Amino acid sequence: MGIIGFIIVGLVAGFIARAVVPGKDDFGIIGTIVLGMVGSFVGGLLGSLFSDGPMELGAAGIIGSIIGAIVALIAYNAMTGRKKVS
Repeated sequence: MGIIGFIIVGLVAGFIARAVVPGKDDFGIIGTIVLGMVGSFVGGLLGSLFSDGPMELGAAGIIGSIIGAIVALIAYNAMTGRKKVS
């Protein structure tokens, strides 16, 4: 995947993760892209854990990126104590 494609997938995944996780996130466009890019690597790691192959850190597709971005955003909110979901 090229760098432009990686940035676009990161933007889409980060935007969807921010829309799914409740509460207000004060990320700009760069923060949303970074969230999606981190989510892509988290999704790739989770995918390698559930497959029969070796555990690898690599970029995932769009679905894996969205799932990874949601996990990363929930973990970020839990670590920083920014939002409490009740």
